[in-house]
Amino acid sequence: MTLTTDQIRPDAAGTVTPDVVPDGPGAPAETRRTTSALHARDVFALVGAGAAALALTSVIFGRVLPFDGALGFTVVAHLAFMALYAVLISLDENGAVIRARLAQTLVHALAFLLLAALLFIVGYALWRGREALPHPNFFTEDMSGTGPLQPLTEGGMLHAIVGTLEQIGISLLVTVPLGLACAVFLNEVPGRYARFVRTIVEAMTALPSIVAGLFVYATAILALGLGKSGFAASLALSVMMLPIIIRASDVVIRLVPGSLREASYALGAGQWRTVWTVVLPTSRSGLTTAVILGTARGIGETSPVLLTSGAATGLNANPFDGPQTSLPLATFTLVASPEKAMIARGFGCAALLMALVLLLFLLARVIGGRGPGQLSRRQQKRRTAASLRDLERMGSQAYGPDPSGGRADGPGPEASAVPPPRAG
Repeated sequence: MTLTTDQIRPDAAGTVTPDVVPDGPGAPAETRRTTSALHARDVFALVGAGAAALALTSVIFGRVLPFDGALGFTVVAHLAFMALYAVLISLDENGAVIRARLAQTLVHALAFLLLAALLFIVGYALWRGREALPHPNFFTEDMSGTGPLQPLTEGGMLHAIVGTLEQIGISLLVTVPLGLACAVFLNEVPGRYARFVRTIVEAMTALPSIVAGLFVYATAILALGLGKSGFAASLALSVMMLPIIIRASDVVIRLVPGSLREASYALGAGQWRTVWTVVLPTSRSGLTTAVILGTARGIGETSPVLLTSGAATGLNANPFDGPQTSLPLATFTLVASPEKAMIARGFGCAALLMALVLLLFLLARVIGGRGPGQLSRRQQKRRTAASLRDLERMGSQAYGPDPSGGRADGPGPEASAVPPPRAG
C-alpha cells in the first residue's frame, strides 16, 4: 500500500485517517526525489557565468584596454567568472551557500591547474623526445662511439639507464634499513636524544643537493681516496634521501593507534616484538610511500652525481670503479648541446626518467597498497585451510582419535566451531 501526503485528512472527530491507495497497475506513479547535489539551475549558473566571463574578458582585452597574453587573459577570465557566478547564485541562495560554492569552485580550479601543469610537463617531454624514443638503439646502445652530428639511429642511453638503476638501488639498500630503524627509534625510545635526532632530521630535509655532493666529495673522495664512481654518487644520494624517509616514516608510525600496542602488550608480547608484528605491518602502506618519496627526491638529482661520479659516455656496469652517468645528468648534458639530435636525446632521457618514477610508484602501489588486515586471495585460502586444520585438531583432541583415522563420534568440523566436552 502507498500513502500520499495530500490524502492524510482529519475526519469529523478530529482523528487523522489517511486514505489508502492500493498498489498495482492502476496506482498513481510516485514522484521520485533526487539525491544529487547538482541541480539544473547550478549547471545553468556555471555555463552562463563561464560564457559571460569569456565575453567580458574578450571585450576588455580586445576593445577597452591594451592588454595581451594568454596568462593575463586566463586570470582575468577566472576572476570575472567568480564574480558573475557569485551574482547568479545569490539570486537563489543565501550568503553561506554562496561562500561554499565559491570555495568549491576555487578548489576545483586549483586542482585543474595542477593537473594541467602536470600534463603539460609530461606531454612536453614526450613531444620533444618523440624523435629519439621510437628507435630501439636508444635503449640498447651507449654514446661511446656517437658524436653530436650522428643521426638518432646511432647511439643510445643504455649507460645512463644502468647507472641510474645501480645508483638508486645502492642508495635504497643504505637508506631503507637506516631510515626505518631511525623512525622506529624516534617513536619507541622517547627522550632528549630522540628529540635532538628529530631536530637534526627536520633540518636535513631542506639540505641543498650541492652540499650533500660536496660532503661526500670531501669525505669519501678526498679524505678516504675512494675515487669518483657510482658508489660515491649513491652515498651522496643517500644523504639526500635519508632525511625524507626518516621524517615521512616517523609521521606514519605516529598514526598507529595506541590501542594496538596495548593489546599486544596485554597478550604478553615485548616492545620490539610488538614493533615487528604490530606497528610495522599496520603502517606498511605508509612506510612504502615514505620510501617512494625519498626515492623520488634522489632519482632526479644532478649536481651530487656530477661531483662524485663524473660524466661518462660509455657503459660502466661496475659502480665501484670509474665514472658513471645517470639519466638526470645525461639530460642536463644533452639539452645544453646546440645540435637538435642531442637535444632530442636529452628529452628522451627525461621521458625515460619519468617512466622510471611511474614504475616505482606502481610497484609501491602493489607492495603497500593493501591496508592492515587485508589479505590477498592466496593468503585467504591459506588462512582458511589453516583454520580447518586447527578445527580438526581441536575436534580430535576433544573426541579422541578414531581407529579408522577420523574421530570416533561427534559432529563434523563444519557443524560447530566449539565441540562439546567429552563425557568423563
